[in-house]
Order: sequence, then C-alpha cells, then structure tokens
Amino acid sequence: MTKRKEIVKAPMPLEEYCEYFDPLFRRSNQRESFRQYLEGLLLPTERNKTLTGLVNTEPLVGAQFPRAQKLQWFLSEAEWDERAVQARRLKL
Repeated sequence: MTKRKEIVKAPMPLEEYCEYFDPLFRRSNQRESFRQYLEGLLLPTERNKTLTGLVNTEPLVGAQFPRAQKLQWFLSEAEWDERAVQARRLKL
C-alpha cells in the first residue's frame, strides 16, 4: 500500500477529531480541506459562515483567493460521501 502524503495538520484537539475521519477521504487535499472546513466552522466571527467567512477572507474579493477556491472545490466538486462522514460523526 502506498504511504499517504503528509498534510497540514489542524490545531489540537481538532486534529485528533479529524484523524477519525481520514479513512473516508482518498486524497490528501480532501483531508486538508476537511480540516480547513471544520476550522472555519469553529472560528469565532461576527460574519455569517459563508465560504469566504470560513477561510477568513473578504467577501467577493476573497472568493478568488486560492484557499477559498480550494474549499469551494472540496464542498462542491470533490468526490466524498457526506453520508459516511455523517454516520461516522454520529457514531463518535
């Protein structure tokens, strides 16, 4: 079996939580985006949890930034099973 690529880790204890879901994502960029998504959801903010808010960028202009585009791809185009993630979350 091929060794998995190293990814940018989330702050602890979020990283421990994310590792529980790693088997559900086949690609390293999916695992990284999952972490970025959860971090964004947990950020204290006065803004709504829009895509640009999740990656902590300006509305409209920030949507063109690579980190926003990466999260947009993960949420709309990447192949992962949201039902499997939900089932694992409920099991945990």
